[in-house]
Amino acid sequence: MGQYLNQPDFGTQAVDVTPSDTIDSTTKVNQMILYVGGTGSVKVLMAGKTQLADAITFTNIPDGTFLPIVVDYVLATGTTATAIIGVK
Repeated sequence: MGQYLNQPDFGTQAVDVTPSDTIDSTTKVNQMILYVGGTGSVKVLMAGKTQLADAITFTNIPDGTFLPIVVDYVLATGTTATAIIGVK
């Protein structure tokens, strides 16, 4: 998968992610990759992005999927997937 900003090759931290349309330090997942436990779509702001206009939606994600992307925010509007975990 490769490294991003000196991350280890394997996850050493994990947090439950609550999607939110608020863009601030309380909702930031701080450059984590995502595990999607329940099927659906995930709308995110990739690492370094802070404008809603830059959001991208990943659709039809099967349950039990790791998304090899580095994100800062998971947005509520447009996210239908459940049991999302941020891994770093």
